Amino acid sequence: MSVTKKDVHYVANLARLILTDEEAEDLKEDLNSILGYMETLNELDTSNVEPLEHVNDLPMILRKDEAKEPLSHEDALKNAPDADSDYFRVPKVIE
Repeated sequence: MSVTKKDVHYVANLARLILTDEEAEDLKEDLNSILGYMETLNELDTSNVEPLEHVNDLPMILRKDEAKEPLSHEDALKNAPDADSDYFRVPKVIE
């Protein structure tokens, strides 16, 4: 399977991206390169390989889920770059 420029524009449209023809051509080459690599991986014989849940065999050690006292307002706002009396102040992102 190979990706066409039409495919790239279709996926870009789904992602709400506007691409120039040059960008679409670059992405087409990148995606075809990735798919080519995946084809080489498909050539490997994996019939004797057991499915893995994790890549390594290390056991997952998780801390106990214990309820603790929440942070006070003062402690939570202590390292804030800009804070009001009870709130974090952040830059406006929507015009």
